[in-house]
Amino acid sequence: MRLCSNLRHQAKRFPSDQRWSALSWRSLSLCVLLTLLLPFYAGCSGSGSGSPSPGSGPRPDANPRLPPSVSIAPENTGDGWPTSTPDAEGMDAQGLLANVQSIENYPGVDSVVVARNGKLVAEAYFNGYGRDTLHDVRSASKSITSALAGIAADQGLLTTEDTLADSIYQLDGYDNWDARKGSIKLIDLLHMSSGLACDDWVASSPGNEERMYRTADWLKFVLDLPMIGNPGERSSYCTGGVILLGSIVANRSGMHLDEFAATYLFNPLGIQTVEWRRSPDGRATGGGGMRLKPRDAAKFGSLYLDGGMWLGTRVLPESWVVQSQQRVTTLGADAYGLLWWKRSFFVRGAQQECVFASGNGGNFIFVLPSERMVVVFTGSNYNSRLGNQPFELLPEKILSALR
Repeated sequence: MRLCSNLRHQAKRFPSDQRWSALSWRSLSLCVLLTLLLPFYAGCSGSGSGSPSPGSGPRPDANPRLPPSVSIAPENTGDGWPTSTPDAEGMDAQGLLANVQSIENYPGVDSVVVARNGKLVAEAYFNGYGRDTLHDVRSASKSITSALAGIAADQGLLTTEDTLADSIYQLDGYDNWDARKGSIKLIDLLHMSSGLACDDWVASSPGNEERMYRTADWLKFVLDLPMIGNPGERSSYCTGGVILLGSIVANRSGMHLDEFAATYLFNPLGIQTVEWRRSPDGRATGGGGMRLKPRDAAKFGSLYLDGGMWLGTRVLPESWVVQSQQRVTTLGADAYGLLWWKRSFFVRGAQQECVFASGNGGNFIFVLPSERMVVVFTGSNYNSRLGNQPFELLPEKILSALR
């Protein structure tokens, strides 16, 4: 590329000189073209580094190839989790042990972590994964973005009634301008009811996330979408709307989203290692693809049992926790609201409400307030019906051990 540098230097010195021949101009043009194309080819060359470029698709989780590990008396590792035994927390220890051991027979279920009454009582790791392995929880990350919005609201940085017109500069300059687009509220993004033509469950939807991932500017992709309904009228599952929400939280805070999360959510929980899915511009996004340790995912879930508290420290506003547990709309067969799912399970002779974060592949953070329980599953059954196995495993293998 030194030749290109020399040619550019000469062009500046002799912009109208007869000696600057047509051949020289063609050479400079070729250099400019090579300058534009080389980064592309370098990115496609497969250097073997194992690190995808920002905005590329999810890579497999690093697998340390560890032997299976099952414990009903989890080790206190100093990560902040108090530990206990199932018996001490009102569960049948031997029954729970046998049930958790049997989960190894379910393909693609990589871990389960069980906490009751604010203490870890069981953990198990399969398929080569371990306690310290970061796992891609996919769209369970959306519930974390909801928490960040709640923290920002508590700090006075935004309100759920703020609109896109309040939040996005020159919104009417994006494609498919519609006055309804400016009236979308942040609460609509939190309930997946923006009215944008965005449905990840419909391959032909203009806003389907797979279309977004192929673009260079994910935020512009979302803001360019047409409207197909009024904000707040109906819900459709839209990852792009959550990426937009995360961007607004970042802009209002004056921090990158991962920095805001580390300062106000993860550090108070003692969570030190997190990986984010990043857009092509390198920014952390809140729509999915976050990598967490299973015990750390359970810490996040515990906030929704204890009114936003962790070990006596306020992390989330209590009002946000209460709102997150309410049924507001429906998506598929489940209730939904504030980027959390809701479903009832039959427990000890009665229907018990459960709120949960859900991610493709079998990644779940289940919170059962009435039983003071948090149960985390991580899995690798991406784009498979086997990703729904935890809906069977939770009642049959975990809740059945309650006394």
